[in-house]
Amino acid sequence: MGLPEQRPDGLDSPWTVTVIKYMAKAQVAVFRATNGRVGNKWRVGAGWKKPVPTLLLDHVGRKSGRPFTTPLLYLRDGADLVVVASQGGLPKNPQWYPNLLAAPDTVVHLPGEKRAVRARTAGPEERALLWPRLVDLYADFEKYAAWTDREIPVVVLEPR
Repeated sequence: MGLPEQRPDGLDSPWTVTVIKYMAKAQVAVFRATNGRVGNKWRVGAGWKKPVPTLLLDHVGRKSGRPFTTPLLYLRDGADLVVVASQGGLPKNPQWYPNLLAAPDTVVHLPGEKRAVRARTAGPEERALLWPRLVDLYADFEKYAAWTDREIPVVVLEPR
């Protein structure tokens, strides 16, 4: 059930982005309906054998001002939560990332918990320390990094 080593054909097709968008909406709906009892683990790709915890990230559209919620894999790092702007190795950063840069104070939803956080992009040294732990959490992050020319941002969500 793993992902291919080589970048899949059509990865940057508009259909891929649409599929990701609707899968995310479904996961958000299930997570909310069950207060995180269902939808709190990612079981795709490397997550099939080693499920990865997921949270819901609220963010505001930097142009539209509309509220959005995105499910993301996360790593606990002490009191911080760490997320990755991988978007499956697509050529562009996911929309939630520039939205957080514009409005870093936000809220995340964990199973049974709502937490106020402030987002910041990990600097080069911190990213170098976190990246191996993130790949250990979800091995496909390494594939996503190989499939794109951009450096995938690592975002630290600090409690506020």
